[in-house]
Amino acid sequence: MNTRALFFVLTVLAVVSATCSVKGGDYKPIPDLHDPHVQEIAKFAVTEAGKQSGERLKYIKIVKGEYVVEDGTNYCLVITVLSKELMTDYLAVVMEKPQAHYSLSLFMLAY
Repeated sequence: MNTRALFFVLTVLAVVSATCSVKGGDYKPIPDLHDPHVQEIAKFAVTEAGKQSGERLKYIKIVKGEYVVEDGTNYCLVITVLSKELMTDYLAVVMEKPQAHYSLSLFMLAY
């Protein structure tokens, strides 16, 4: 692996790990990833990412999830998505505020 590629990978990993742990609070594991509300948030993230990218993305499942309550609830989810016949895990960060509903702040490859 050349130096630029290694730097890029390390940068992405740093952003991913920082995204969910440094946003201002202590993230806690979501106790039930099958909770309908959590499923709705994950499906929103996949649908919104598909609209933004123009790709056909299909929600499969939540692999991991954490949340923090701070001026709304911030969800950090690792979601398995079907895209172009490949299943891939993505990191999604969704902010939920009562007045604004959901807002997708990040959607990127998880690994």
